[in-house]
Amino acid sequence: MTTPSGGSTPDDYWRRPGTGDGPTADDPAPTTPPTGGYPGPPPSVPPPAGWRPPVHLEPAPPRRLPPQDMAALDAAEQRSQRVTYGFGAAAAVVVVALVCLLCSRIVF
Repeated sequence: MTTPSGGSTPDDYWRRPGTGDGPTADDPAPTTPPTGGYPGPPPSVPPPAGWRPPVHLEPAPPRRLPPQDMAALDAAEQRSQRVTYGFGAAAAVVVVALVCLLCSRIVF
């Protein structure tokens, strides 16, 4: 951080420009605002009538999806849910056994 030098106060370093007590040599001369203002965007010209390129190839219509067997989907979802619950139960048994082992070592 630099310190102000000369006849200024320490707060002059943090003061905004133009809020001093009087005009200084560093202040630029006030300018007059432009009198014309913003003229706006240039005028737009509509495109000619045939401006789009010709279309030679039409895309194929979308294919139909095969029918879904909702009963088979439900059965597969139930099997996967049983597997997930089985792994969760096995992990819970292992965690409970580890907690009991650690607690028994702390107590005894």
